[in-house]
Amino acid sequence: MKRFAAVTLAALMLLTVFASAASAVAANESIGVRGPVYNGSNINDILAKQPGGVIKMDATQFAAFFYDINDNVTTETLSILPGGSSGNVIGKNSLVYTTTIAKTEYQFEGFGNYSVLGFFADKYIPLKSNDASKLAKLVLDSDDKYTLKTGEKLDLGSGYALEAKQVDVDGKKVWLEFSKDGQYVDDQIVSTDAGSNTWTCELDKIQGEDNVPVLKVHVNQVFQGAVDSIAQIDGLWLIDYANAMKIESDDEFGKLNNVGISGATLTVSNDDTMTLTRDSDVEIGQGMFLKVADTGADALRFYAFKEITDAGTHQIRGQVASGNAEWTAANFAGFFYDLKKNVATESLKVSGLSGNVIPKNGLVYTTTIAKIDYQSADFNGSYPVLGFFAEEYVPLKSNDASKLAKLVLDSDDKYTLKTGEKLDLGSGYALEAKQVDVDGKKVWLEFTKDGQYVDDQIIATDVGTNTWTCELDKIQGEDNVPVLKVHVNQVFQGAVDSIAQIDAIWLIDYATAMKIESDDEFGKLNNVGISGATLTVSNDDTFTLTRDSDVEIGQGMSFKIADADTLRYFPYVEKTIGNETGNVTTPSGPSVTPGNDTNVTTGNDTNVTAPVGNETTPAVGGETPGATTPEGETPAANNTSTEKKEGSPGFGVILGISGLLAVVYLVRRNK
Repeated sequence: MKRFAAVTLAALMLLTVFASAASAVAANESIGVRGPVYNGSNINDILAKQPGGVIKMDATQFAAFFYDINDNVTTETLSILPGGSSGNVIGKNSLVYTTTIAKTEYQFEGFGNYSVLGFFADKYIPLKSNDASKLAKLVLDSDDKYTLKTGEKLDLGSGYALEAKQVDVDGKKVWLEFSKDGQYVDDQIVSTDAGSNTWTCELDKIQGEDNVPVLKVHVNQVFQGAVDSIAQIDGLWLIDYANAMKIESDDEFGKLNNVGISGATLTVSNDDTMTLTRDSDVEIGQGMFLKVADTGADALRFYAFKEITDAGTHQIRGQVASGNAEWTAANFAGFFYDLKKNVATESLKVSGLSGNVIPKNGLVYTTTIAKIDYQSADFNGSYPVLGFFAEEYVPLKSNDASKLAKLVLDSDDKYTLKTGEKLDLGSGYALEAKQVDVDGKKVWLEFTKDGQYVDDQIIATDVGTNTWTCELDKIQGEDNVPVLKVHVNQVFQGAVDSIAQIDAIWLIDYATAMKIESDDEFGKLNNVGISGATLTVSNDDTFTLTRDSDVEIGQGMSFKIADADTLRYFPYVEKTIGNETGNVTTPSGPSVTPGNDTNVTTGNDTNVTAPVGNETTPAVGGETPGATTPEGETPAANNTSTEKKEGSPGFGVILGISGLLAVVYLVRRNK
């Protein structure tokens, strides 16, 4: 028994040395949707290059602004005027935001049309059709079909719900109840065999207004299911009346604080000068900013962007076209763009358009490898990058566009890790501080994929660059591929724990690296050409821009075509905001936002089998995007095996040996 106790004690001591601890924090995610890029020596130089000497952005150019493609409706403009502007300073009342009420059609055709107002790139409904001062945010405008059985609730969003209290199949009617945060608001019996089948819920005392339509519901039919009586709803429209607002003349919206309301038009400008500080985000108002590049004093480069934080899928579109057109990062916010170096790699061109038909090879997507700086100056240099269908990829070789891995992280945020703590890097990758040696000024870090060991390194903070560059072999046939860079700023003793501070991380998704072949297909684009650093894909068949449709171009990129007699269309990609939760330590700095200047962070990471076995046993990788899957080598980590490496010297060895000696002593003593 004593011998068992001694062995147990030793095991516990060793577990103490190598135990891991983790804390869970949900990642904050956002999308930054940008407008056109403006570039010059100073503000007046930029203005002189614009039509009429004025910068003016509307929804056809700034993808964040509200836009109805079917009716070609836009309500918002953002302008920069020359008055009083010089250097990198915008003069008083020279940054002007204007929005005017317009009409747009409901998604459900039977409802007709309604008044709408884009307000700092969000869609609002004026409580009165000729008054821009009283607004409620649009929650829902849908012609989707929903089925509700008796007693069932439909969540409409923002705390609103609709319940089918009773369904009367014989009487062809349904009793609906509308609620907010579980509290009764109104109810109605809707008949499906007489009238419009529509319930319009009107409420009083909404910012002083009565008879305000807040909800519209169209009931298509009621029917008897196998067990339950069911009502089918096929039209819904809802505003957030509970949070309706009134805009006053003395309101302030970020830097815009000179408010003017004239009936259906709202105008806001800056009543003080506004400095475009280099390497900063200057708030315009209501989540809208000007992002200014980190340039020298002899240059100025910036764009407007809207930060979107609402969970869900959001469309990022390019400039609206009516005929032949070309999109680059300058007029398509979805494309990769690096503001600091003014680097873009992608273009999409339509030529030879006849009516609404693009001829063979008339739709051409091109992307060329470029160089950008790491976010952190500690990495001292740049790396190759390639926008690939609006996602940021890193070529495995700087002059070869055929072998790519998606960029997971490029961050100069600060993180603190105590011994045994893991940092979730995204896409299944993690970094663990196995041991922190404050006296020796070093930290032992371990890199994992889906919980499986990949590599480890001891990083000293008092000599060298404090940087670990993890290179792996057999990544799509390439060796010595840098897949991870970590810079450790310092190690220190906290109140309880020894702590390592990391202030720069760069990571690619090597496990799903892909090789693009000449016979690959990407949606409608299936004529692939690779010439060194340039990848070109075109259509080898005609391409029809069908009215009132979304037509896939390729790889998550599509054209949206208006339901109109005149051709009107734009390219777009979709980005999803979700809450990805993992074993993460709380960063000292802002939340990590991997990717390019669109500041996109998605929450749907692909689950990929981790590298398993030694160098001769490849891991299971992800499929190459595209209609066909190129066959290539699947990446495996250097010497990656399911058995982890032996513990590195200098961390816990003395304690471990002491524990074993104690066991030997106890066992011998009790013989």
